[in-house]
Amino acid sequence: MTHSIRRKSKAEPAPPTTLFLFGAHGDLVKRLLVPALYNLKRNGLLGEGLRIIGVDHNAISDEGFAQKLEDFIQSEMAGKGDHTLDPVVWSKLAKGISYVQGDFLDDSTYQALAAKIADSGTGNAVFYLATAPRFFSEVARRLGAAGLLKETPEAFRRVVIEKPFGSDLQTAEALNACLLKVMTEKQIYRIDHYLGKETVQNILVSRFSNSLFEAFWNNHYIDHVQITAAETVGVETRGSFYEHTGALRDMVPNHLFQLLAMVAMEPPAAFGADAVRGEKAKVVGAIRPWTVEEARTNSVRGQYVAGEIGGKALPGYRQEDKVAPDSNTETYVALKVMIDNWRWVGVPFYLRTGKRMSVRDTEIVICFKPAPYAQFRDTEVDELQPTYLRIQIQPNEGMWFDLLAKRPGQALKMDNIELGFAYKDFFEMQPSTGYETLIYDCLTGDQTLFQRADNIENGWRAVQPFLDAWQQDSSMQSYPAGENGPKAGEELLIRDGRVWHRLG
Repeated sequence: MTHSIRRKSKAEPAPPTTLFLFGAHGDLVKRLLVPALYNLKRNGLLGEGLRIIGVDHNAISDEGFAQKLEDFIQSEMAGKGDHTLDPVVWSKLAKGISYVQGDFLDDSTYQALAAKIADSGTGNAVFYLATAPRFFSEVARRLGAAGLLKETPEAFRRVVIEKPFGSDLQTAEALNACLLKVMTEKQIYRIDHYLGKETVQNILVSRFSNSLFEAFWNNHYIDHVQITAAETVGVETRGSFYEHTGALRDMVPNHLFQLLAMVAMEPPAAFGADAVRGEKAKVVGAIRPWTVEEARTNSVRGQYVAGEIGGKALPGYRQEDKVAPDSNTETYVALKVMIDNWRWVGVPFYLRTGKRMSVRDTEIVICFKPAPYAQFRDTEVDELQPTYLRIQIQPNEGMWFDLLAKRPGQALKMDNIELGFAYKDFFEMQPSTGYETLIYDCLTGDQTLFQRADNIENGWRAVQPFLDAWQQDSSMQSYPAGENGPKAGEELLIRDGRVWHRLG
């Protein structure tokens, strides 16, 4: 059965479920998943039958685990100036929290999980793999061998997997093959927290419910599209992970391609999981496969060196903790890709992401073709800016049109103005980690915002030429921390007669 993105007029509480959090002592669980569950509980979207069971190798009691989570969340809230935990809400959530100590590679661990499900009074179970990627296949295989993935008409079994979904096309295909040996595609929830953001979901609503947008959403009116995910932070405590990943693998085949798919997909036959995911897979599959030489020409690799942000001196990437002093891992990447289908032929999509950039800004910029300028021949038309539609995903969620308007006065002079809205100005924005919608959808069985195997593999297929090109030529551009990437990243657009939209 397919589910629409938000077909219900009122979201009902999730059904009774046992939620297992593998990697229970990791940052993902503490910083994002449990706070998201707290927010869902506060909003009345978790029923009384939800049990949360941490699974990890560390020894701790049920009460100790719940207290550790509470202390951490309280500390995080205080540090951000947020309100403290509501003791009533937390107590309701905490009474369902328990813990299983066990090795992910030990079959006896899964026997203990089976006993927990048997004691729950409901057969519904979700296994959230908030672990290092090397455990994904092993945990899935052992869940299958223990019979924990067998569904009945009365009980569902689901597995949630965090990125990265492989490190290249070959490993992504191998991971999907392993998963599909022990469960069906409808049981797999490949999670991408970018898709939990309200603005990302609003892309589909804005495009397909407003005829104004869809009328010009094609190569007749759009000159190019820019997708940017800029961060001011460095690698922080993730040095060892980042050394083996880099900006391309970390961000492009998942986050940025998911944003690209939302912008570029064809209208689905219905807002159901199969229809939406099918269109997303098609458009990612239509990305032109560059040759190795073309991939080298249409990509830029960068790594930040020492610099400053806001007057604060910052080290270079090679001086970060757990980073090799001669590291050749990229912290910035800019790409040009083309989509070879009827709607987008000839429209370049420019993607960039980087750490230690000047501002935190994730945005999609739709740049429209210029209007005919014959009537403005006596004005400074060369200085007129393009018309943009800017969709900002973080930090200030909203949508804006950058338009040209006449400046008051006798002379014909033009200025750029903004028309649009910020979510916070129109809606009451509850505190959110970005995982609330996705966790709720997993518990209720809506796969619309989760990636399917073909979408994952199509993404890696589009990225593979860049990986191959960089293996042959691993040259790196440097940029000081606090700047928006290396100059070569700017030149990627300049050579096409375009420029990046100003960040912030």
